[in-house]
Amino acid sequence: MKSVPATKKPKKRSVRSRYRIIRLLLRITAFGAAFGVFWCAYLLYLINGYDAPKTIPKADAAIILGAALWSDKPSPGLKERLDYGLGLYKQRKVAHFILSGGHDHNGSTLSEAEGMRDYLTAKGVPVEAMVLEEDSRSTYENLLFSKPLARKHGWNHLFIVTNDFHAPRALDIAQYLDYPGDTMALGFKSQVLSISYNYSREVLAFTKWKLDELLLRMGVQLPNSF
Repeated sequence: MKSVPATKKPKKRSVRSRYRIIRLLLRITAFGAAFGVFWCAYLLYLINGYDAPKTIPKADAAIILGAALWSDKPSPGLKERLDYGLGLYKQRKVAHFILSGGHDHNGSTLSEAEGMRDYLTAKGVPVEAMVLEEDSRSTYENLLFSKPLARKHGWNHLFIVTNDFHAPRALDIAQYLDYPGDTMALGFKSQVLSISYNYSREVLAFTKWKLDELLLRMGVQLPNSF
């Protein structure tokens, strides 16, 4: 007699294995989505929870973080930062500025720092009161390259001037770079920039900074991308 071939039963096991894998992937996806929502909510809490100091002490210098130039003139958003810094100067809260920003390759022939200098000079700030940092192309580099300039001039008490939504990340970077403990980020609410767009963009930028910070702490040297 011919032997009857054994029936194949692995199909049930194969189906069960696929179901297990699918369930595992769904759980991982759900966990990732939940973490993403939590993280975004946490960053929005930090950004929205930023409060400008009610009383502003005197400082040695204010670092004004650069933004785009339009045809070699400060864009409306950058004008707001410069006008805020100018107010500090007129109130005698600071006597010096570090103007931080390189070439942004948008058609301007000047660096952001040069455009800022020209604007403030036209407003009556003497050239000798301003130090230019023209190499940076990111918030991280703004603060990385401004720190030795402040040290060179003996400026230990510093303000960082930027928008309110940008201030928490700027201060976080300054703390990573071991700025003096009393360094203050002075942010203000913009009257010309889109709130929804810039807050959403800042959540992404802050997330990227925290990932880059982790890599930096591990000794990985990163290209300019902050």
